This record gives sequence, C-alpha cells and structure tokens, in this order.
Amino acid sequence: MPWNWRYEDSDGKPVEGPSEAFSSQADAESWIGQTWRELQGSGVSTVVLVEDDRVEYSMSLQPVRE
Repeated sequence: MPWNWRYEDSDGKPVEGPSEAFSSQADAESWIGQTWRELQGSGVSTVVLVEDDRVEYSMSLQPVRE
C-alpha cells in the first residue's frame, strides 16, 4: 500500500506539492523531515499522511507560538 502526503494551506484548503509515493510510513516520514522547510516556504501549512485513502495523521508545519 503506498503512502503519500497531502498538502493544505492555513485555511485547510488543498495546495499543490510534490506527488511522492512511499512504500512505508517510515520512508514518508523521513522524507517530510527533510523537506518540510521547503514546503512551508511554498505556502504549505499542514501535511496529511495518507495510506491509500485512509488518513493516518495530519501535522502542522507552522511554528508553535507561546
């Protein structure tokens, strides 16, 4: 089952991003760990990890404000 990332802006609307497919969750997470800064710089606010059509989790790329 392929793993993919979906990308959203700060309003939760889909935005374009790399259409990479990964053979494992670990590979997908390693990739996002290396590319999140570029994604954030291109307007991606949230990434959503998907296996086929099932959402595993979503994660904000925005800094935490205290």
